[in-house]
Amino acid sequence: MNTSGQVGADVPKVKLTKENFQRGLRIFRFVLPYKAPFIAGLLLLLFSSVSTMVMPKLLGYLVNVANHQVHTLPAYLPKTITGIALVLFGVVLLQGIFSFFRIFFFSRVSEFTVRDIRRTLYQKLVTLPIPFFEQRRVGEITSRLTSDVANIQDTFTLTLAEFMRQILTLLAGVAFIMWESWRLSLFMLATFPPLVLLAFLFGRSIRKLSKQTQDELAKTNVIVEETMQGINSVKAFTSEQHEVSRYGAGLNRTVQSALKASVFRGGFVSFIIVAIFGGIFLVLWRGASYVELPASDPRHLPMGDLVSFILYTMFIGASVAGLGEMYGKIQSSLGASERILEILDETSEPVHQPLAADTQPLRVHGDIEYQNVQFRYPTRPDLTVLKDISFHIEAGEKVALVGPSGAGKSTIVQLLMLLYPLSGGHIRVDGRDINDLDLTELRQHIGIVPQETLLFGGTIRENILYGRPGAPEADIIDAARRANAWQFIQSFPEGLDTVVGERGIKLSGGQRQRIAIARAILKNPAILLLDEATSALDSESEKLVQQAMDELMQNRTSIIIAHRLSTIRKVDKILVIDGGRIVEQGSHEELSHDDNGLYANLLKLQFELT
Repeated sequence: MNTSGQVGADVPKVKLTKENFQRGLRIFRFVLPYKAPFIAGLLLLLFSSVSTMVMPKLLGYLVNVANHQVHTLPAYLPKTITGIALVLFGVVLLQGIFSFFRIFFFSRVSEFTVRDIRRTLYQKLVTLPIPFFEQRRVGEITSRLTSDVANIQDTFTLTLAEFMRQILTLLAGVAFIMWESWRLSLFMLATFPPLVLLAFLFGRSIRKLSKQTQDELAKTNVIVEETMQGINSVKAFTSEQHEVSRYGAGLNRTVQSALKASVFRGGFVSFIIVAIFGGIFLVLWRGASYVELPASDPRHLPMGDLVSFILYTMFIGASVAGLGEMYGKIQSSLGASERILEILDETSEPVHQPLAADTQPLRVHGDIEYQNVQFRYPTRPDLTVLKDISFHIEAGEKVALVGPSGAGKSTIVQLLMLLYPLSGGHIRVDGRDINDLDLTELRQHIGIVPQETLLFGGTIRENILYGRPGAPEADIIDAARRANAWQFIQSFPEGLDTVVGERGIKLSGGQRQRIAIARAILKNPAILLLDEATSALDSESEKLVQQAMDELMQNRTSIIIAHRLSTIRKVDKILVIDGGRIVEQGSHEELSHDDNGLYANLLKLQFELT
């Protein structure tokens, strides 16, 4: 299974329909708390765009003054080259100020909005039920918090502002050129749009070919990743040359794809040089013919106005080309928004729900009853995992679940914590149906020591405190002593502040298990679940862990999933599970003397293996 963060990093583009656009706008609810700086940024964007569009006109006036055509200037402008240049410099200065504060406000909105999206998304993820995670890969989920949110951040920071700027530039540019010369404007509008459209189509083909090249390179990188991860197998099967050949073939495919893309890029550059500049020359030719007409001719165009016209034409062309790119980015952002909103629309588990003021805290003694419990995994409703499971455990009893792999032992204990919804029947704790209990309070009274202990990448202290955050130092040390962990903890120079590394990699398996037991002791649960907690340990570690578990199980209702049957001789009752049913139950002595029973056969098999 690939769990890298690159899964799903390529955000699919969503067709920009009215329905998709409205759905995508739901992500803007995160902007509402920061609407004041957002509106300020939009106003500054408008001012910045206006100042940009004023500059070509001022440059035109500058040329007219140089050509002694002062009569074309408005009365409120100076009539000297220096005066126009100073006004132009003032406009540039204003544009710089507007742009600075626009970026400042949009960046604030973007950073705070993305923080809120990430926090809300993470909060949602940790409250989703287990079936959600079983249907998705870790890398896919991680990409929601990374690439998808980063895509939206780019939209808030850059894409949205640029898209609006391009639209304003396009509309204002068309208005200005129509004002300058409607005759020349109609000629330009008949010439430029086809050229820009062809340039856009050319660019889209190049992007598609570039993506193919990236895909081929990604496939080649997968070969490297697989080879490095399985280097022991590569060497064991002497497949070094085979892998080199595989990698070389992938590189050749990448080169062929890149060369094909380069042909299109070369054609695109040639097209831009010939077509776009040719279009500009056509407009210049037409405009120059208007300039040389006598001033009395209604078609006459001052030289400065022609300069302004050409600049506005270039602005319009750049805006049309830019809108295509912005449109593609908005499509990607809509895709990212939909993927995030899909998670936010999922139904969370009812954890950490506010309780009514008169609600008494849940007190659990540990009496457990399963009544006709049935279960099918939500992802496999056709497969029945548990069939009519019924048993009763009195408070303080120790019960073991044994049976072959896949019999349903782990599922039985998972259902007690309501990690999955029941398909039928009832589970009661102290006579109350667990579906009627507050889920957070129920789980707070259940402690678990799994077969594979997952420690978090902090210190030993932080991992033990995970059982009861805020517990005093004396309680942490007491829990570590009772879990047979204090001795090895003291052997580390940093003691409780020793960093365990990612997933507890710096500790041995037995040490991790004892930290998990210390965590459970500190939590002080009424019900304890032990899921094959010693099956992966060596004999010495198993002895220490077993002693710690004996300490942990005192005066607690304990359900033990046992792989090594020698560890459950002292339990009060053994339930033998096979095919999702309870096929035998009784004490170790009773079941071991039934020669035809499953438990006795399992016992014989283990004895023969040892």
